[in-house]
Amino acid sequence: MALGNFSQVTEFILLGLSDTRELQVLFFTFFLLAYAMVLLGNLLVIVTVRTDPKLSSPMYLLLCNLSFIDICCTSVISPRMLVDLLSQRKTIAFEDCIAQLFFLHFVGASEMFLLTVMAYDRYTAVCKPLRYTAIMSQQVCWVLVSACWAGGFIHSTVQMLLIVQLPFCGPNTIDNYFCDVPPVIQLACTDIYVTEWLMASNSGLISLVCFLVLVTSYMFILVTVRVHFTEGHWKVLSTCASHMMVVTLFFVPCIFIYLRPFSTFPSDKHISVIYTVFSPVMNPLIYTLRNSEVKASMWKLWKRCRVF
Repeated sequence: MALGNFSQVTEFILLGLSDTRELQVLFFTFFLLAYAMVLLGNLLVIVTVRTDPKLSSPMYLLLCNLSFIDICCTSVISPRMLVDLLSQRKTIAFEDCIAQLFFLHFVGASEMFLLTVMAYDRYTAVCKPLRYTAIMSQQVCWVLVSACWAGGFIHSTVQMLLIVQLPFCGPNTIDNYFCDVPPVIQLACTDIYVTEWLMASNSGLISLVCFLVLVTSYMFILVTVRVHFTEGHWKVLSTCASHMMVVTLFFVPCIFIYLRPFSTFPSDKHISVIYTVFSPVMNPLIYTLRNSEVKASMWKLWKRCRVF
């Protein structure tokens, strides 16, 4: 085979979230609704930002990219998961498994970097308002967005290269609903001690460092708001609190899963649901419904659509 020259395994069996038929139907309904909410919510954000000239600041450019990443991230997992929930035998080809893993980590790492940039954007807007337009110009913003995608691609490429050189010759059952690093490398027919620490250092440290930078940025914002408190800053405080809630839902499960030895502490597939399903659903709600400008633009868009 093209991707695993030392492997005899041609496919993996995904155990999914449950083997009970009633629960599978329940999960299918829930995840189908969640996937529809992610697509519709994030597409609405993208269309709103792109059609309203007033939403041209760096914050909305970053928000538009976040919505696109959320669509990509959930689309890597949800369609196959929905099909598997209705299938008796849940299998995925070796090449498809590696591809799913690559694109998941590509968009996942890109989202981590982008959320960090968004936190820096808010820090600059609140703590250095007079220099904001100079620091976060359109050109700088596009450079940062490109760097996020490039960083995600490099991270994912490293993960894939570490996996494809492993031999898979026996067990092929993955106790998860998608292909991810921890359960896949545990099936390798060799000592993975060095590989799992390299991967933990790669994925785990990226998650931890980005999360710490995010927390630090919001701490500086809170300190600034406390020192120069006005009625307008109360809105900033409320917005930061909601943003931190969503960021925590995304980063903490990633840190828990990736920043530890995979063989010693098996990954929890139920925790993976938080950052693969709940976080993409929450992002458009938190980042748009609490923003009066976006809500006003959505209302204008709705009125234009009703005319047609």
